[in-house]
Amino acid sequence: MATTDFIAAIELSSSRIAGIAGKKNSDNSIQVLAYAREESSSFIHKGIVYNIDKAAQALNNILHKLEGQLGNSIAKVYVGIGGQSLRTVKNLVNRTLEEEGIISNELVDMLCDENHEYPLTDMDILDVAPQEYKIDNTLHADPVGVSGRSITGQYLNIVARAALKKNLELSFEQAQVEIADDLIVAPTALAQSVLSENEMRSGCALVDFGADTTTVLVYKNSILRYLCVIPLGGNNITQDLTALQMEPEEAEKLKLQYGDALYEEEESETPATCQTEDGRSIELTQLNDIIGARAEEILANVWNQLRLSGYDKDIYAGVVFTGGGANLKNLEAAFQKLSKIEKVKSVKFVQDTVYGFSDVLKKDGTQNTLLALLAAGKENCCKQHTGKLFDDEETVVTPPVTPTPKPAATVSQPAPKPKPAPEVVPEQPEKPAAPKPSKPNFLKKWADKLQKDLFDDNSDQIN
Repeated sequence: MATTDFIAAIELSSSRIAGIAGKKNSDNSIQVLAYAREESSSFIHKGIVYNIDKAAQALNNILHKLEGQLGNSIAKVYVGIGGQSLRTVKNLVNRTLEEEGIISNELVDMLCDENHEYPLTDMDILDVAPQEYKIDNTLHADPVGVSGRSITGQYLNIVARAALKKNLELSFEQAQVEIADDLIVAPTALAQSVLSENEMRSGCALVDFGADTTTVLVYKNSILRYLCVIPLGGNNITQDLTALQMEPEEAEKLKLQYGDALYEEEESETPATCQTEDGRSIELTQLNDIIGARAEEILANVWNQLRLSGYDKDIYAGVVFTGGGANLKNLEAAFQKLSKIEKVKSVKFVQDTVYGFSDVLKKDGTQNTLLALLAAGKENCCKQHTGKLFDDEETVVTPPVTPTPKPAATVSQPAPKPKPAPEVVPEQPEKPAAPKPSKPNFLKKWADKLQKDLFDDNSDQIN
């Protein structure tokens, strides 16, 4: 049976393009109805699309697979945007009133509009996270209704290189796929799905370990305070392991199976080893020296960004790891050792209850962003078929036509010649018109018969 009510979302990352469709239940759980994925390493690098044609083809493949599982057409999709150039920029907008008055919604909107005009070179503002508003000398989260003489709006603009958004939009345009609403900032959607309200209010850092990038977000008082993207990810560790004379696919398998960010060799006469596909033995110490060095570099960059944010001492709820790269053994312990932060944990799945496709939507952090985009969707994405009885039928339903009382005006073929009308005589008031006959007029009977024949189902047989 075809599904007619669903939300569809697509995530574009450096390792894959994934599409999903599902619906939200009354208890806020999510029912996944369709899922598809395509490899993207040949046309996406560090989150940016650099081959429009290949991206468009992959998008078409994704939609074809989703529509096949749904049994219906997709009209639009929710799309997340992320990538190496994503970051936040602070901006202040000031306004002094002629006299002390009450701050209105209109004034706050004017400040927001002025913030959107913030000059940026080769950058686009993707979203804005309003911070506090300073009215005179007091900070307010909600300024409307507060009395004051001056107001300063503090804004955190989420920006990215113009090419990031342009290439993404061009890919969907070429694939003839409509983007629902506007592009969703993927990291903030992810934060809403994996962080609790208490964590965001108390102060928390979210670290998403991706394939080519690592994204760091900081929340305090339930407001986004900082966002940046580090151009290092799990693929860097995998690429380092290829120095041991192996293909990236094999290096990835060994990393997941034997990798340890804090590996300590056990005292033994025979060193522990792992086997490669060509039969070679590699000592785990050698393997994890490479893994540990790169993991330490990534974690050091994360810690540096937390200090640059200015909130490293205010994240009382600690640090939360997520993403596929967070599956590396002892990654949390390695960060605790480096930063001295005690509260460090990994979140492998979103907070919402998800039903369906448990074989591909595994609780390993790799699908968290995709599920977050699905949860962020609001409108039905099913293509609405109007004017057709069935999807495969061209019949158009039209309102019934009321027969006109003047059949002569609707006759398309020659009709029997009526009796000639009396000649029109110039107006002569002194000569009244002849009285109508009191007996039934045979012309009226003939006209009624003609009208009946014209609107009969076989009217096209009239000659």
